[in-house]
Amino acid sequence: MTAEGRPEGVEVPRGHYALGNPAVGPRPLRRTRSFTRRGGRMPRTHQAAWDRLADRAVLQVPRLHGDTSTVVDPSFELDPVEVFGRRAPLVVEIGSGSGDALVAGAMERPDWDFLALEVWRPGIGHTLAKMSSATGGEALPNVRFVEIDAEVALRTLLPAGSVHELWTFFPDPWPKSKHHKRRIVSPGFADTVLRLLEPGGTWRLATDWDDYAHSMREVLDAHEGLRLVSTDRAPLRPVTRFERRGLAEGRSITDLAYVRA
Repeated sequence: MTAEGRPEGVEVPRGHYALGNPAVGPRPLRRTRSFTRRGGRMPRTHQAAWDRLADRAVLQVPRLHGDTSTVVDPSFELDPVEVFGRRAPLVVEIGSGSGDALVAGAMERPDWDFLALEVWRPGIGHTLAKMSSATGGEALPNVRFVEIDAEVALRTLLPAGSVHELWTFFPDPWPKSKHHKRRIVSPGFADTVLRLLEPGGTWRLATDWDDYAHSMREVLDAHEGLRLVSTDRAPLRPVTRFERRGLAEGRSITDLAYVRA
């Protein structure tokens, strides 16, 4: 017998053939993701903005599985004061997309800092191009990006109580019933957000899917650490392309704001 308990001379199945083999054990379950990672190509203007501004605006963090991994090493913690060089209210946006809300908010509140967590690099490139256009070619000093899976990273990436506002605007609705488990707004993620929010901090959400809005209310109203304070439009949220598209297709927009109780 070998040290692993196999008979001598028995070859261990590998790759596809190893699934469920008693000599190997079951294959680890794939993590349920709240996003689909699309292609990485950018239009020339977005790529040019990335090439010019990414070194200043996009943070490099240690990753578990190489440079292309979306999972941050859980032993790493980001210090917002060190990143921005000051102590200011911190806004974290999950899935900043093409950056409509991020750029508008950062320009209106230069006294706040904004950290965008976006898994789609072309979206960051688009935002950098939008930012460059708004500033005359510069990066906003109060904006940083991290290219990561926010749902996993936020469990460990930031210190507890460090976030003034957390934005989840128009997350993927995963409309099919069999995909609802992929929705980012869940009891477990609400626990993560509660840990991050400072006392009185606010979680702002928006969706153009009535079913998802109902699900958000059901999950968050039941959470003892969060309290609904508003269904008005978020003060810094502009009209985005997602909103315009939803309205054009006859859907209504729901805004929600919950505070740490």
